[in-house]
Amino acid sequence: MMREHQLEEKTARHLDRLSEALDSGVQSKVKHLLNSLSGAEIGDLLESLPHAKRQAVWELVKVDLDGDVLVEVNDEVRAGLIRDTAPDDLIQAMGELDIDDLADILDDLPDDVVTEVLRAMDRQDRERLAQVMSYPEDSAGGLMNPDVVTVRPDVSLDVVLRYLRLRGELPEVFDQLFVVDRAGKYLGQLKLSDVLTKEPTSEVSELMDTSKDAIPVEMSARQVAIEFEHANLVSAPVTEPNGLLLGRITIDDVVDVIREEGEHMVLTAAGLDEEDDMFAPVMQSARRRWVWLGVNLITTLLAALVLFAFQPTLDQLVELAVLFPIVMSMGGIAGTQTLTLMIRGMATGQVSGRNSMAILRKELAVGMLNGVVFSIILAAIAFLWYGSFGLGLVMAVAIIVNLIAGALAGALIPVILRRMSIDPALAGGVVLTTVTDVIGILAFVGLASFLLLTT
Repeated sequence: MMREHQLEEKTARHLDRLSEALDSGVQSKVKHLLNSLSGAEIGDLLESLPHAKRQAVWELVKVDLDGDVLVEVNDEVRAGLIRDTAPDDLIQAMGELDIDDLADILDDLPDDVVTEVLRAMDRQDRERLAQVMSYPEDSAGGLMNPDVVTVRPDVSLDVVLRYLRLRGELPEVFDQLFVVDRAGKYLGQLKLSDVLTKEPTSEVSELMDTSKDAIPVEMSARQVAIEFEHANLVSAPVTEPNGLLLGRITIDDVVDVIREEGEHMVLTAAGLDEEDDMFAPVMQSARRRWVWLGVNLITTLLAALVLFAFQPTLDQLVELAVLFPIVMSMGGIAGTQTLTLMIRGMATGQVSGRNSMAILRKELAVGMLNGVVFSIILAAIAFLWYGSFGLGLVMAVAIIVNLIAGALAGALIPVILRRMSIDPALAGGVVLTTVTDVIGILAFVGLASFLLLTT
């Protein structure tokens, strides 16, 4: 948490310094700042700038960093930066990228630029690029880099060292070599530390690690991130079903997946897209939000209709109009807590058909216990305010009912939405709010109508 806070402060400082440099009108200050930053840091800054300043800064970024920046920014910002870049500069920038990074943005480039980029690549790199692009973006195949260093099991470490020296250059984030047979099938991993520290006469077969399975090429990106977390991996091999080694995934790719997952969960809960430009034109941003606002309006009207049905009760018991928002809010908060836990559990693979009933029982128990505790508190408040024991009793029962309903809805809604192939992070909150509002009104106002007006 401390590290995350430090990174946020660092980005804010960079943004302040960059804004000051831009306002001063001295390009040398802006260039000096940009030259001290990585492609990812520049990307964060560009996403944080309005269009005019963003274009001015982009023109000052060194061409050999353009590719790294384009990989880091979201889709909409990337499209704008590509439009503002000369084709020759784009072609040069793409030549600086690894195959897996190039595959991520190749479809966003103009056709004439793509043609020139492919023409500048050798046959082997073109085949590797086509291989990576043949897999879904959110799969291990879409994440992997085909640039791997392989060795045979029957050679000595001395031979491996000489081979590495002959290569002259190693891939970034390089911690191990992959051992393959003559057909290219994956056999195991050889740590770079062993190559450097063990006896040169030792054979690869004596030192290679065969206990770790390779990542299947069709594995989802989310599951890849979980595998890296569980095994504390820095890199991992990717193989076809027949065991043929295709490439490797490194921790920097996995960090991107984790960040995207986090942004997705936060933004989709509000009906937003993590690929949208924060500084998109007003009308464009407004149109994007119309659908979600419309859905929310419909669900809110449903709750309002239920409340309208109890209008006579509210006319006679004005106290209910003061107290029922408390019931609705408490149920919504309780449901949101359970909903968030379920969505997170689904994202990390911790929730499945085998344990969903146990989670449901636990959340119902939590809802019931919290309902009892807060019903006593709120019943006492209602009694103190209005001096009515009956109103306090109604308040207590309604709170218990709505907190249990919130827990039940929060646990079941994401499961049902997932089975309907609907993203729970996108629709779960709206459905949950509707359920808790309707049940809260029925429990509180309905019970009040029955107990307070008929007695």
